[in-house]
Amino acid sequence: MSKKVNIGAFSTLISIFFFWGFVAASNDILIPVFKKALSLSQLESQLISLAFYIAYTVGSLMYFGISSFLKKDILNVIGYRNGLSLGLIISALGTILFIPASNNESFPLLISGLFIVGLGFSLQQIAANPLAIQMGDPSKGNMRLSLAGGINNVGTTIGPVIVSFAIFGSLSSGETELNLQAVQTPYLFLGAAFVIAAVFFKFSSVPDRLNDDDDNSSSNGNILETLKYPQVILGMIAIFLYVGVEVSTASNLPEFMKQELGTAESGVAPFVSLFWASLMIGRWTSAAGAFNISNKLKSLLGFVLPFVAFGIFLFVNWIAGNEMQQFFPYIGLVISLIIADKLSKGNPVNQIMIYSAVGILATIVGIFANGIISVFAFISVGLFCSTLWPCIFTLGIAGLKEKTNTASSLLIMMIMGGGFISTLQGALANNNLLGIQHSYWVGVACFAYLFFFAWTVNKKLKKQGVNLTSNAQDLSH
Repeated sequence: MSKKVNIGAFSTLISIFFFWGFVAASNDILIPVFKKALSLSQLESQLISLAFYIAYTVGSLMYFGISSFLKKDILNVIGYRNGLSLGLIISALGTILFIPASNNESFPLLISGLFIVGLGFSLQQIAANPLAIQMGDPSKGNMRLSLAGGINNVGTTIGPVIVSFAIFGSLSSGETELNLQAVQTPYLFLGAAFVIAAVFFKFSSVPDRLNDDDDNSSSNGNILETLKYPQVILGMIAIFLYVGVEVSTASNLPEFMKQELGTAESGVAPFVSLFWASLMIGRWTSAAGAFNISNKLKSLLGFVLPFVAFGIFLFVNWIAGNEMQQFFPYIGLVISLIIADKLSKGNPVNQIMIYSAVGILATIVGIFANGIISVFAFISVGLFCSTLWPCIFTLGIAGLKEKTNTASSLLIMMIMGGGFISTLQGALANNNLLGIQHSYWVGVACFAYLFFFAWTVNKKLKKQGVNLTSNAQDLSH
């Protein structure tokens, strides 16, 4: 029997996804700023991404360790609302380090602050993703994650614009040095928002437990048993590489535009914003299937919502004073996404395979083309990464029943790929190796594995008796 979604509680829950997006995308503005101000190499600048994303792994390992010591899942002990609030407070503590980091121009303090923010996010992710799946019909859990991802990408779209304005808006036209103290303002406001949100979640109507939680659902006793399922191991690698290609494409984009187009640090923000808005466009397109409406209306929303999302990007950047006409040709790529979405018919296996194939094509075009065509090709990777998280997550936990929470934690641990893959690409971007443009072959390799993952796991799930339909995923045996 399908469960009805508590709209108020679900709306409160997915608001936390906004924060994750705001910080993740804003890192792409911090990278060129600190690279220039502190004379960092491209490899060193990518340590910003590494510090932030490795925190997810450290956080997950701490979660497993403490749960093992308690012999009970942490969230079952403190409750999911308290878990979300605690994660927000930890992240707020991290933002405080931006004060001494910018005052002393300290790169170690900066990445330490981002690490602590990411540590808090890891606990939030472990709590929020299973909640989003369980707060309603489980067969539409991946669609609710797509919807939550759309909220995430509102944060990723406006984050780079706000942070860039805070930094470069304070510069006079005659200054040649970046004022790193300007970095403090947006992150201190963000820290205050974390604290307010923590209090709000504490007293919210968000469920305090998963419906299938019980005293025996600890995370420590069945990790090895969970890893026996091939979809979990293959899914962990897939999450590692998916987050990797998403983050590395965006975090290396400023350096590519600087070298190939001569774009200044202050001119990169709208393009970084478009990359993350592309994920919002793709997720809004897919999220149309999460609503209980007629198929005809779903098809209409699947066409209209991506243009609404693109309109939000244009509106935000128009307010920021950025030139809009240069982005109009990107509409053609939005249309290609809509076609790809229709071809996938909502099936997670089809979607991963189609989107990965088009992602490979887009990246190769970016590698061999020139000018704005290359930039748009690399940015369009965001369109075809957009729904891969819920699709991989859906396949990775399919058929696991009581082991679902453990598998979810293992998948979230692999978010660290965002740091490792972007650092690898940053190293290969050295002119003595591949150079910045050809370093994007890393992304091609990531997409190739994701195609393989979908094709392989689909066969293995069929052997396990797990049925995946195009309209709703039956994820039980």
